[in-house]
Amino acid sequence: MGQFKIGDKIKLNIIDISNEGMGVGRHEGFTFFVEGGILGDRVFFEIAELKKRYGIGKTLEILEKSPYRIESKCKFFSQCDGCQLQNLDYNKQLELKRNIVENNLKRIGKIENVVVNDTIGMEYPFRYRNKVEFKVGKNYRIGYYKRGTHDIVPVDKSIIQNEIVDDILILIKEYMEKFKVEGYDRKSKKGIIKNLLIRTTKDNKAMVVIVTKSENLPYKKELIEMLTFPDKRVFTFSSDTIVSIYQNVKENDTSVALGAKDIKLYGEDRILDYIGEYKFLISPKSFFQVNPVQTEVLYDKVVEYLDLKGSETVADLYCGIGTISLFISKYAKKVYGVEIIKEAIEDANENKELNGVNNVEFILGRSEDILPKLNKKGIKLDAIVVDPPRKGLDKALIDSIIDANPEKIIYVSCNPATLARDLGYLVKKGYKVLEAQPVDMFPHTVHVECVIEIQKVQSSK
Repeated sequence: MGQFKIGDKIKLNIIDISNEGMGVGRHEGFTFFVEGGILGDRVFFEIAELKKRYGIGKTLEILEKSPYRIESKCKFFSQCDGCQLQNLDYNKQLELKRNIVENNLKRIGKIENVVVNDTIGMEYPFRYRNKVEFKVGKNYRIGYYKRGTHDIVPVDKSIIQNEIVDDILILIKEYMEKFKVEGYDRKSKKGIIKNLLIRTTKDNKAMVVIVTKSENLPYKKELIEMLTFPDKRVFTFSSDTIVSIYQNVKENDTSVALGAKDIKLYGEDRILDYIGEYKFLISPKSFFQVNPVQTEVLYDKVVEYLDLKGSETVADLYCGIGTISLFISKYAKKVYGVEIIKEAIEDANENKELNGVNNVEFILGRSEDILPKLNKKGIKLDAIVVDPPRKGLDKALIDSIIDANPEKIIYVSCNPATLARDLGYLVKKGYKVLEAQPVDMFPHTVHVECVIEIQKVQSSK
């Protein structure tokens, strides 16, 4: 690091993309992460920050454009932190995501010779999100954080979300301006509305959640009227489009979007959506995959890797509201869905009844506690499906899975780094990684979802 100092200006070839969407290159043996550079660019950049093993910089000029560089279709791309790869050719995005999975397996998991398939992309990689969360700030700003800051970039439309949302944003902003309902200023702690969450369904129904710092939300009746009886300027939805409106109270300033208290202002308690042939009731806090097209692709791959014959018993850990459990139920003899969140289990049981499924049992508790109990009851699990949050699996849970001794494990991951770490441990304990299938759940972002097929090669006992 001694050969560089902050303010130095350097020419650099961008050879990779970081997990944050920054260009990556090496100069005189030192790694730099550069904002504004994409894979294949040659840039002239200025060092803004230096660490022991890497530096951070900002592009001053693109000396040679990458052959993969394209014009972003979104006018907010240069500022907004929502998408990082909109200026990178979509096929190259898919190739990049496959490489991210393969490199993590090798570097972190020390796993070689695994088939990592090409990333399954979307035919139309836009307008795919069925859930969006916006920050709301002073001067009636609604949008996303500006890249690298907590300043809000006002967004009136986004090409990755349902078009209905664009018009809802117009109406919410008009309500705020008309009735002087201020957004929340995170510095002064003044204002009313903090966040805005909107869910949409395959049949174009919507749930709107207004997140406030207290129970005070003025002109609620007028807000409901504006959203449920939109005027003729709004063409993408009608008076029956918004079927549910909630106020959520979030008193603290944590990074979590929603607070503990939900107050229903209008309509249905939950909205109804589908994955394949299965129906799901979704509440404001429900975890439900945000890309309905690719979710079905993902779950079909889970079914393929499980390769069930109809006589097997399967556990689905981190089952949430029961999406994977129900999706695989018709292929198995019995499915146990395990989840620590009480409300999710309640929703899962209702979704089970809604779909007329009788071979799934949902259990409330920690998976590392439930698996030994199933074992003690003499229940032999033929396969286990895990779909953990970004932090991956706790070591105690992996040990419980190994003790349960399933022939097959299917790991659904949204974080290739923690996935690779966990797979490395499973391999040491007698399992073999057979195949990895990346799925592009979040086009134009650096996130990649992946399904892994894992087979027992020897008993770990």
